[in-house]
Amino acid sequence: MAARGAAEALMRASAAGLLALVAVGLGGCASAVGHGVTLRFWAMGREGEVVQELMRDFERENPGVHVRVQQIPWSAAHEKLLTAFVGDATPDLAQLGNTWMAEFVALRSLERLDPWRERSTLSPASYFDGIWDTNVIDGALFGIPWYVDTRLLFYRRDLFERAGIARMPESWAAWRAALAAVKRRAGKRGYALFLPPNEYEPLLVLALSARSPLLRDQGTRGAFSEPPFRRAFDFYAGLYRDGLAPPLRNNEVANVYQEFARGYFAAYITGPWNLGEFERRLPPELQAAWATAPMPGPDGKASGVSLAGGSSLVVFRGSRHKAEALRVIEFLSRPEQQLRFYRLTGDLPARREAWRDTALTGNPRIRAFGEQLTRTASTPKVPEWELIANRLRDYAEQVVRGGAPADSTLAALDRDVAGILEKRRWLLARRHGEVHAESAR
Repeated sequence: MAARGAAEALMRASAAGLLALVAVGLGGCASAVGHGVTLRFWAMGREGEVVQELMRDFERENPGVHVRVQQIPWSAAHEKLLTAFVGDATPDLAQLGNTWMAEFVALRSLERLDPWRERSTLSPASYFDGIWDTNVIDGALFGIPWYVDTRLLFYRRDLFERAGIARMPESWAAWRAALAAVKRRAGKRGYALFLPPNEYEPLLVLALSARSPLLRDQGTRGAFSEPPFRRAFDFYAGLYRDGLAPPLRNNEVANVYQEFARGYFAAYITGPWNLGEFERRLPPELQAAWATAPMPGPDGKASGVSLAGGSSLVVFRGSRHKAEALRVIEFLSRPEQQLRFYRLTGDLPARREAWRDTALTGNPRIRAFGEQLTRTASTPKVPEWELIANRLRDYAEQVVRGGAPADSTLAALDRDVAGILEKRRWLLARRHGEVHAESAR
């Protein structure tokens, strides 16, 4: 518990660390790869199991370098990483969820990768822009995308076709009309869209499509009362208000796949982890009846933006074997290794070159993800973001389940977020004061 308390204290101080970051060279990374080196690599969930197989090939290419992979459950990964940092026991390299990047950069626990990347074979052009951007904090690169995910529409093509919709619309107005047509046909037996109000991600997808920055003033205040977010929120709340989506949390639906199969709802905003689940869990007679499509946007074609998700590979500053750790990252970033990893796990490749393979181009459900990945955006890169996102969920539920007015609820959310970010504002003001004092000398 003492370690956990220390970790929480570090998290509260993380904004200070973020603002104190300075350019860090790679130091020992320029040295030649040594012999008899053992690397500690932490990877999460199924990925931690599978990557051990890939490491055998890496070790054959790099005699004398042994990679010891530790598989960590996702449920324990965040706390374990923080505890390791507090105890000065971080691994050499690790898999890190993209939404955690800002927090661990703020703790000054990660090695800056720009100098190495510039000398490597890796290029930002080989990656989806939004995904690459999640690894860039204050202009510095701290991670390399390993696999990617984003959210889009899974839908019952047959139910939309019966409602007269031959193709998923690309604008919000046309999409809403299509959902209304599906709902009219379903009547009291079902809904057009499953949109669990205890998941904040679909609302964020709509907000990013509306070009909301989510936070303003250098990430020090909420932007939830401003017109772009209000446009998205009004559209979101209207889906419940007009009966197109049930105000049911995901734990209030016994089995999402069974309800999708029986037509209780015809569409669902979810991610690539569900591709295999839908194939396994839907009955054979429905396997040709469902499809995926990029998210519609407020202004029509190519305006639907989604979340930039997935995991990246990072090197910890405390590693004594940075050069070897970076060789592992470069190995896992090769297109052929990305494709091999995809075949073993189903995780979508981060490298664009891998997307030329017929395993991806030949599957229309996966092609939709490839299209959506060209239109993704990262969430605000502040250590407090996950706390803010959870508050967003709670306030949104007050509107869609509790009937609270949107104007006052979003204003209250902005006030709450201002409180969360108070220390960040103080630190920025202090930094600006120091800069001005220095200029005056």
